[in-house]
Order: sequence, then structure tokens, then C-alpha cells
Amino acid sequence: MRYMVTYDLMESIRNTNQWLGATAKALASYPAMAMTPNPIVQWTGAWGEVTERSFERMVAKPDWGIPAFTCEDGRDHLVRVETVLEKPFGNLIHFRVLGRPEQPRKILLVAPMSGHYATLLRSTVKSLIVNCEVYVTDWHNARDIPVSCGKFDIEDYTLYLVDFLREMGPDTHLIAVCQPAPLALAATAYLAEEDPEAQPRTLTLIGGPIDPDATPTDVTDFGRRVTMGQLEETLIQRVGFKYKGVGRMVYPGLLQLASFMSMNADRHARAFRDQILRVARAEASDHDPHNRFYDEYLAVMDMTAEFYLSTVERIFKRREIAKNEFVVAGKPVDIGKIDSVAVKTVEGANDDISAPGQCVAALDLLTGLPTSKKASHVEPDAGHYGIFAGKSWRNNIRPLVLDFIDSNSGAPQRKAEAVA
Repeated sequence: MRYMVTYDLMESIRNTNQWLGATAKALASYPAMAMTPNPIVQWTGAWGEVTERSFERMVAKPDWGIPAFTCEDGRDHLVRVETVLEKPFGNLIHFRVLGRPEQPRKILLVAPMSGHYATLLRSTVKSLIVNCEVYVTDWHNARDIPVSCGKFDIEDYTLYLVDFLREMGPDTHLIAVCQPAPLALAATAYLAEEDPEAQPRTLTLIGGPIDPDATPTDVTDFGRRVTMGQLEETLIQRVGFKYKGVGRMVYPGLLQLASFMSMNADRHARAFRDQILRVARAEASDHDPHNRFYDEYLAVMDMTAEFYLSTVERIFKRREIAKNEFVVAGKPVDIGKIDSVAVKTVEGANDDISAPGQCVAALDLLTGLPTSKKASHVEPDAGHYGIFAGKSWRNNIRPLVLDFIDSNSGAPQRKAEAVA
């Protein structure tokens, strides 16, 4: 009961702050307040508007926001998000561009389950649907999954990827972003032994902690410092009565968000202060850069307790992937069995979450793969977010990834063009 009370308390604090913001905004917008020349009225209303929006978006799943796409024929084609395979903890979805011929490149983009929704990859998806058929792993918020659906840990996550790859077929190109990189590698190795025909044609690992100890960061230092008992006691809560997953043990998204914010507290504080001033001066808009970024950044989801704890213990502490000792459903997974899937790693030189060296460690584990099928790239001046979104991704990394896919798939060999 203590865990459930704590979870509901966090939701109450969030809800109260949203209400305070709405109240301040309403009071400041009251017509009679216009008679008061003191600028504190405008500042109060601006604070209320920013505060209400910030706390409201924390419990709402963002929309993909890709209603249409302009194709090479110059026409706008509707984009329909279709569920290909539905499972309790996550779906396989496809961004189908209506009226456009099927594209030769079929990409499965594995979204991280690290506190944010798969929509964090919205700009990545937009850049790829230009000339690819894009599929995405759309993970569900653990608070909305009934306890009767059972557990979900990193072994289950790996088996989900196996099922998704089997559903899509052998011509799939797998791209894993950040957290799922080790498990995407494990899923490919699992298929190499169990179902070789279902293996992806290529595997691209972007900024993932294959070997967290290769280059220590604040994230890996935290994993070593804190014991599993401390994590379970201080971070794990039980979903409250408000949601369908009542009673499920989770790592709350609000706690993860607090962790994210604390890593760059000064920068976030300045961003919100500046936004309040812009709103007070009537210089802000609904879709300005601040709102576009924080609408996504503040939208968080809960992870199942077993997934979070097994990730910390088995990926970061015991380094089972790095040591090639990972086990799925009682079966040891040998990464060295991968002998036909071309593998590329991508890292950012300024990545402070998965620092350079952590992801490229995957290539040393691929003892059965010819050197000609291995590739790596370090993007200069790019941080963690920049290696899968933004200018670095659009202009440099995306063309390299598509060239790598084409050269290992028999797809058209023309040079992949950057997306402006």
C-alpha cells in the first residue's frame, strides 16, 4: 500500500501544479485585471500558462503529427499509422503513405523504452518515410497495462523484437536507437540460431550501451554506485487506482523525468524562464521551438519494474551483452553466431549518455561476421539526441545509414540524399 500511496502522491503533486497554473492564468486574464498597469499581472498569467501546459503534457501521449507527406510526384499523400501486430506491452506499427508505390527499403525502427514514448523518434520517422517503408515499435505505458497481462523484462523485450522481425520478413533493415541497441543485437543473435530466415538484412545500432564500461558516464557511474536493493526501495512504485494497471509495480515516468531534468537543471530553468518572458510579451506561439521540444520531452511513460531493474542489473552491472553471456528464455544467446547480417554502429562525439566506445564495442562481439560487413561512424560535435534527430542526423548520419542499407541489400545503389 505504501508504494501505491507514493505513486498517487506524485500524481497529486503534478495535478496540483497544473491546477495552480490554470488558476493563475484564469485570474490574470480576467477583464478587470486589464485596468491594473502593474506588469506583474502579465507575468503571473504567463507563468500560469507555461506551468499549466508543462504539467498537463506529462500524462498525455503525444500524437505522431505526420498527417501527410509530399512525394516525388508533387502531390500530398496522407500518412496512415497502421497496427501490424498488437501485443500487450507494445505494438508494431507501420507508417503507410497512401497512394505511393511500396518502397524497396523496409525499416524497423526500434524506439527506446526509457521513459519517453516512441513519438520521441517523430523527426527520425519523417526523414525516413521520404523513400522507405517505416515500421516502429510503439511501446505502451505500463500504468495502462493490467496486472493480468503478466511481467515484461528485457528477455520479453527481446522476444518482442523477435516476433516483430518474424512478422516483417527477411528483407527488414533494423535500426535501434539508444537503449534497445543491446537487445536488438541479442534478438538478431537469437534468430541467427533459432530462425536464420527471419534475421534482418542489416542492423544499425545508434548510441546504445553495448558495453557501458567502455567509456564511463554519469549514467554508468550511477549504475555502479547504487545497489539493486536501493533502486527497488527508492524508485519502484505501485500504480494507483486511477489507471488500468492498478497494482502493477513500475518505475514511474515522473521520476525518470526528474532524473532527466536534474542532469541539465540550469539549462531547463533558463528555457522556462525565457518562455515565461516571451509569453508575457506576447512573443510565444503554440508551436514555437520551446513548446515543440517540451511537448515531447515532458511527456513520459512508466516502465515495468522488472524491465527497469533487469536493464540496470543485467546490461549495466553484470554487462551480460558486453560479455556475450545474455540468456533469453533459458537459452544462451551467442552474438558470435551472427554471420550474415551487416552491422553498423553510430555514435556522437559529444554524447554524455552513451559515450563513444560503448556502442562500437558491438563489432568486437561479432566474431563470426566478416570485416566487410562491419562499419562504424562517430559524428563530430553531435550529442545524444543529435545522432538520431536534428541537423546531424538529416545531413550526415541518415545518408550514411541509407548507403549502408543499400550496399548490403541489393536495393538501388544511388547515393542517399540528405533531407533538408
